[in-house]
Amino acid sequence: MTYLRPKFRHPELQKNKLGYTVDYYEGALSTLCAGCGHDSISAGIIQAAYEMNIQPHKLAKFSGIGCSSKTPAYFLSNSHGFNSVHGRMPSVATGANLANRDLIYFGVSGDGDTASIGLGQFVHVIRRGLNMTYIVMNNGCYGLTKGQDSATADQGSKNKSGNVNLFEPIDLASLAIETGATFVAQSFSGDKAQLVPLIKAAMNHPGFAFINVISPCVTFNNNMGSTKSYDYVREHIEATATVDFVPDMKEISVEYGKGTHKNVTMHDGSVIQLHKLAEEWDPLNRQSAMNAVLNAKSKNEILTGLLYVNPDARDLHHMIQTTDKPLNSLTKSDLCPGSEMLNAINADLR
Repeated sequence: MTYLRPKFRHPELQKNKLGYTVDYYEGALSTLCAGCGHDSISAGIIQAAYEMNIQPHKLAKFSGIGCSSKTPAYFLSNSHGFNSVHGRMPSVATGANLANRDLIYFGVSGDGDTASIGLGQFVHVIRRGLNMTYIVMNNGCYGLTKGQDSATADQGSKNKSGNVNLFEPIDLASLAIETGATFVAQSFSGDKAQLVPLIKAAMNHPGFAFINVISPCVTFNNNMGSTKSYDYVREHIEATATVDFVPDMKEISVEYGKGTHKNVTMHDGSVIQLHKLAEEWDPLNRQSAMNAVLNAKSKNEILTGLLYVNPDARDLHHMIQTTDKPLNSLTKSDLCPGSEMLNAINADLR
């Protein structure tokens, strides 16, 4: 048995503006269970990077421990990658980002890696505004250790063993909005048409962008009574809007709709186009986003789509006023301004 992809590809595969076909953004063959939602998310990441004309060597991907944290091996094999310890991916990503702000940072985690052992790290990477895309593949269970309930399992849901979860779940989307994330979205692994534009918009966002993706575990949490199963999610989805992402390119013109349409212009001129479905919801208003999530939860619905975005977000480098030049490229002359400057600094501290 091999985990290597065959090298043959159709000679007429379409190429993006960099001259790459979509297979250039793939990784090794997945070792996850057949039908796992995580593989669908990996496919969405591949498609988004291909359509965004990402240079793979300009992207760094990070993960922790868990089924979801294995997935970086399955996409963007030509990118930088680091698989960290359980729950500590945000710290590693922060260090890398501070050293080299010129890379695109992409984190993949699970509901155990983020909502349990890594919850403290998750909260602090949000409040620091690290410029990265952070995806949680949320299946409500610990797949690597035979399906115990995770911290995101809904109260009253049943696992494969028939045990009922007694505890309130941690709502990662609400938590992200509350603690200061400037881009928050939810999606379903089985909805590629919604997920791919959300990933593209998140990768373009100049701050911390969070996407919570419900990703059913076909082996341990796809049973009757589970609120993370394929059947339950399909029956209880409510979308905020249909979403499209239009990058800033010279030959693209955007028609701004009226009425139920909402167009959010990003910092570089790119546009997130929303056809609003949810009533009394404003993606630019944190309170409105929180209310929309709570209203959906009160009706046992899963609200998907773009929940909240601040197009004027500022990242960690802006807040702590680092140099525009990546720190790992600073030379001795950059770091040692001379004795006169040092004397001036010391005098200012007296």
